[in-house]
Amino acid sequence: MSTINYYTPEGLQKLKDELQDLKIRGRAKAAEDLREARDKGDLSENAEYDAAKDAQGLLELKISKLEEVMGNARLLDESNLDLTKVLIMSKVKLKNLKNNMVLDYTLVAEEEANLAAGKISVKSPIGKGLLGKSAGDTAEITVPAGKLQFQILEISR
Repeated sequence: MSTINYYTPEGLQKLKDELQDLKIRGRAKAAEDLREARDKGDLSENAEYDAAKDAQGLLELKISKLEEVMGNARLLDESNLDLTKVLIMSKVKLKNLKNNMVLDYTLVAEEEANLAAGKISVKSPIGKGLLGKSAGDTAEITVPAGKLQFQILEISR
C-alpha cells in the first residue's frame, strides 16, 4: 500500500511532464537503441542488444514507479490549511539557537525537495521535527550530526 503525497500545482505538473517525457522520448530512444543493436547481427552474442534490453527494462520500471506516484498524488488545497501551525507548504523562518543563524525553508513533498532552493521534505528529520509546531515554539530535532534546536520565528504560505 502506497502512501498519499500532497503536491503543489507546480510539483504535480513537473511529475506529469517527466512521465510524459519518459513515455514518449524515453520509449522512442529505447526502441531505436534496440533496433540498432538488433541490426548488428547474432543476438545470442550481442552485448549491445543485452544492454539495450536492460536499459529498456529500467525505463519501464521508472515509468511504472512514476505512474504509481502519480496515482497516489493529491493536489494540495492551501485554502484549507491552518496558518498557525507548520504544515506541508508552510514557509518557515527559523533561528538556530546554537549559532543564531536565521534560516528560511518551505516544507514540501519528498519529490519536490531541493535544499538549494530552500525546499525541504516533510519526511526529512528537520521537516518531521517542525510539523505541527507554532510560531514561537522551540523544536529540538535529532539529525545525523546530533541535536539541533530551532526557534520558529514566523510561519507563512
